[in-house]
Amino acid sequence: MPKVGVVLSGCGVNDGAEIHESVITMLALDRAGAEIVIMAPNIDQLHVINHATGEEMEGESRNVLVESARIARGEIKDIVDVISEDIDALIFPGGFGVAKNLCDYAMAGADCSVNPDVFRLATEVHKAGKPIGAICIAPAMMAKIMGQQEKSVQLTIGTDAQTANDINAMGADHIECPVRETVVDKGNKIVTTPAYMLAGRISEAADGIEKLVKEVIDLI
Repeated sequence: MPKVGVVLSGCGVNDGAEIHESVITMLALDRAGAEIVIMAPNIDQLHVINHATGEEMEGESRNVLVESARIARGEIKDIVDVISEDIDALIFPGGFGVAKNLCDYAMAGADCSVNPDVFRLATEVHKAGKPIGAICIAPAMMAKIMGQQEKSVQLTIGTDAQTANDINAMGADHIECPVRETVVDKGNKIVTTPAYMLAGRISEAADGIEKLVKEVIDLI
């Protein structure tokens, strides 16, 4: 039974992990017979968004690990305590929390920086020859991480021109991709899919994510 790490970034598309993408990922992993190791950094969110109005909730403060535990049903680890040897693969669901909490891409674009523990674990997993999956906006963060490696990586966020340009500027090679498909870089063992960067329906996101999970497991 492979052990697959899933890194969450909070709870809710606008300030944390995209809940549909996270749950679909976990369901696909469970159906594939994988053991799921859910984790998140123990840090404050950038800010809190009212998901009913889309407005920032001034004065509110929430913790990424605590919020991610809602999706994990309490079964969650602090990413600082996870090392490459603990898992056989790693997957990052999307949501703005990736671009606001796991890194600062939402504010800094191609000049972004990545949370040190996220960067450490992703780099460890890659150097160990283990596969990584990145969903929705998460490939932009992977472009920053992988841009410092020796070999260029192929990634997709779908078709958004600005994000694709940023990915290329960070040293990766963006490949346009339909919502229900994936881009598989077998040399780097990186699998990406657009999900809600393109999806208009949950079934569209699910098709791509389920294919991503299968590809990741096949690369183990």
